[in-house]
Amino acid sequence: MLFARSTGLIRQTSEDAVVIIRNILVATDFGEPSGAALAYGRELARNYHARLHVLHVIDDVMLRYTPEVGFVGTDLQRDLDALASRDLNALITDDDRRTLDAVAIIDRGVNPAETIIRYAKTNAIDLIVTGTHGRGAVKRFIIGSVAERVVRNAPCPALTVHAHERDFIVPDALTLAASA
Repeated sequence: MLFARSTGLIRQTSEDAVVIIRNILVATDFGEPSGAALAYGRELARNYHARLHVLHVIDDVMLRYTPEVGFVGTDLQRDLDALASRDLNALITDDDRRTLDAVAIIDRGVNPAETIIRYAKTNAIDLIVTGTHGRGAVKRFIIGSVAERVVRNAPCPALTVHAHERDFIVPDALTLAASA
């Protein structure tokens, strides 16, 4: 990790780190903020030599709708699983798999925040990165915020990323800027 000081940039080694990050979880809903969160997660995983977990939570149709839907639910769940698996695997590059030991995880649940937190606890996640839409207080009150619930209940530090707030600057760009 790079830190700017008045004398220039120094590289922090894992021996100097206060927190060792071995597993980073990026929760995705495939929206634009999730894309920004994945960019942060990738770069942090590279800097910390951590494993990257990319998780998408699918609504568990069978738990939520079984009495009303009946057998149609199994076909719907299978279709949802297949689409999510295709989209999630498309997000993770071969380089991610090779250099970050990245894994794509599809999990089912009726509450995405609880599912993300459960995965983090079960898999010794050291940092959760999630996108946020940046909704106002009224919309957040009405429809809720997965990112907010994750931050409040996470078993580890959580980073929220808003796609439009600022561009992510990778450490190599910082090094170039400092030497200019």
